[in-house]
Amino acid sequence: MFPDPGRHSVKICGITRPEQAAEIFALGADAVGINLWPHSKRHMTLPLAVTSLHEVAARNALVAVLVNADDVLLDAAIASGLFQTLQLHGDETPRAVERLMNRGVNVIKALQVRDTASLPQIGEFPCAAILLDAFNPGTYGGGGHSFPWELAARAKEMFPDKLILLSGGLHAGNVRLAVRQTMPGGVDVASGVESQPGVKDLALVEQFINEARTAWREAPAP
Repeated sequence: MFPDPGRHSVKICGITRPEQAAEIFALGADAVGINLWPHSKRHMTLPLAVTSLHEVAARNALVAVLVNADDVLLDAAIASGLFQTLQLHGDETPRAVERLMNRGVNVIKALQVRDTASLPQIGEFPCAAILLDAFNPGTYGGGGHSFPWELAARAKEMFPDKLILLSGGLHAGNVRLAVRQTMPGGVDVASGVESQPGVKDLALVEQFINEARTAWREAPAP
C-alpha cells in the first residue's frame, strides 16, 4: 500500500504520457500520480488510464489525484481497480475523507500551508498520510512553488502519528536539502522533473530520486 509508513517514498506526479509510468518505476519511484482533475494541465482521463495502465498498476502503486471530485468520478476511480490510493487536493472535508476510508479506500489529504496557523487542520483529518503543499489558492497544487520547510518539521512534531509527505517546488537541486531539513515520510514532485507540463524528463526524474534517497540514507540515526 502506498505510502508505506515503513519506507521513505518518492512519488512522481502528473504524467500525461502513459508509457512514462513504467519508465519512471524502472528508475526507482515508489508511486506515480495520475491527475484526474479536468482543469489540470497534467490531466489524464480515467478511460485512458484504465486502457493503458492496468499492466503497470498490477505491479506498482498508482495514485489518483483528485480535486473536489463528484461521486461519479470517485466511484469510477475506485471501481477501476487501478489505484492504490486517492490523493485529495481540493476542499474535501474530514467527513468526506472518513466516508472514503469507511469504504476501504486509502486516502492522502493534501493541504496547502503558508504559516504555523495552517498546521492545526492536519489533526482534523482521519487519514494517516498528509501531503503538505505550498499555499496557492485556486491552483490546487502543481504550481512549482515551495513553502517554508520548517513548517513540515513542525507538523511532524505536532502530529507524530501522521505520515507527513513534502511537496511544492521540489526539484533535483533542492530535494536533498529539503529531506535533510524535514525528514518527511516521502516527497512528491510534478513540475520539478518536467520538460513540459505532464511530460517527465527521465534524467531529472532519476536525479531527483537519487538525491532524495541519498539524503535519507545519510541522515543520522534518530
